[in-house]
Amino acid sequence: MFLWTGVPDGWPSVVVGIAFAVDILVRVLMLGIVPGRRRPTTAMAWLLAIFFIPYVGLLAFLLFGSNRLSANRLKRQASINQAIMKSTTDHFDPKDVPTSAKEWVHSAVVLNRMLGAFPPVPGNTLELSTDYKTSMRQLVEAIDSAENYAHVQFYIVGSDPDYAGPVFDAMIRAVGRGVKVRFLYDQIGSWRIPGYRKLKRQLTRGGVDWHVMLPIAPLRWRWRRPDLRNHRKIVVVDGRVAFTGSQNLIEPGYKRKKSAKIGREWVEILGRVQGPLVDHLDLVFATDWMLETGENLFGSLELDTGHRPGRVTGQVVPSGPGFPTENNLRLFNTLIYNAQSQIRLTSPYLVPDDSLLYALTTAAQRGVNVEVYVSARGDHALTNHAQQSYYEDLLNAGVKLYRYRDPMVLHTKCITVDDQAAIFGSSNFDIRSFSLNAEVSLMLMGSAPVMALNKVMDGYREDCTQLTQEVWAQRSRTQKWLDNIARLSSVMQ
Repeated sequence: MFLWTGVPDGWPSVVVGIAFAVDILVRVLMLGIVPGRRRPTTAMAWLLAIFFIPYVGLLAFLLFGSNRLSANRLKRQASINQAIMKSTTDHFDPKDVPTSAKEWVHSAVVLNRMLGAFPPVPGNTLELSTDYKTSMRQLVEAIDSAENYAHVQFYIVGSDPDYAGPVFDAMIRAVGRGVKVRFLYDQIGSWRIPGYRKLKRQLTRGGVDWHVMLPIAPLRWRWRRPDLRNHRKIVVVDGRVAFTGSQNLIEPGYKRKKSAKIGREWVEILGRVQGPLVDHLDLVFATDWMLETGENLFGSLELDTGHRPGRVTGQVVPSGPGFPTENNLRLFNTLIYNAQSQIRLTSPYLVPDDSLLYALTTAAQRGVNVEVYVSARGDHALTNHAQQSYYEDLLNAGVKLYRYRDPMVLHTKCITVDDQAAIFGSSNFDIRSFSLNAEVSLMLMGSAPVMALNKVMDGYREDCTQLTQEVWAQRSRTQKWLDNIARLSSVMQ
């Protein structure tokens, strides 16, 4: 009886009976509650946890079982989304998509727009940086040139003398010139970084207007599922230049002692953008700023300057819990299913749901050359095991799987499809980025951005070892067991 009710032997029979009835009632109720608006695999995993470890499973479900933000925040997010959609309605011109684009690219653009993305805009320039120090230097130069404002937003931040420190110094110098510097960072993503409190004091003394994103502050009635995070990386200066990508505002070893010991660094990409895409990235920042501070910046942004310095056409795609349709996942699946010749995908965390797994394997099975680039060993053990549980399915379908040399973490997130479309940004190809994290991606159209990202992945391939079915079949039974356990936990997200 102890295993069933949790009541020790020797207790009065009436207590045992009540505990038994409550236990049965909870399980029956959860059968009708858990499957609501969840993937069947997710619901099944939660129900297994609740049935096999009822008290722990129920507590975990109450803490992590919902990816919904607070009703008030969702209402504000929906209101902002509607206002942005309305204000950019006149900007949506199908002629802005390159004439060389296939029909399915136009369809993907419309899908993005219908699910909350911005309209496509031509006339942009794009410069991709894969050198960590070069990226940081570009941020310093841009902020040092600021005249009116600098908007800075990152998931993880941490100061150091050689990489991120000079960026923070540039922000403080800008304040000294009279520039308004607004800074957002994710609370849980950053608070464990060494020097976190010192950095906050430095920014406050320097006059930087900083705020944490999605704070966990139950005493101030600010509480939500703790792993709902804002994962975006955006820098905008005076509405004329912007940066976005995978790179955080921290040195390449993430200030981890273990990383320094084994020589581990994060391999990143950061895009420098000029043109109308800057406006849209600025609007994404302003949205997050308003959600965290209540301050409306939309009237003070330097928008619609008419500056068209380049030839790149792109579309900003924000996603996350504020967009309940999982619009980034739908975009990835749409592009993959329409691929005719080649798909190249890079992600540090490839933990697909069924729909993405089927899209990738189906593409390979119908003759598309599918190349996937991942780390040989990820920085999160549980996620790495979950990711590895999908390798057999991918390899059996004919997907070419390349693993970046250990101990480096290949942190870039990008995909190219044929010579038609390319996406890069903060979004991984995992369930967390589809449902739990606020992300921002750039969808770019035409052969030029595809070639630029493919060139980056060509460089990655030189530092990769291709994984074969024969090699993967030799892993131990313990390894398979750990991978499968991690896979079960991943679908509970």
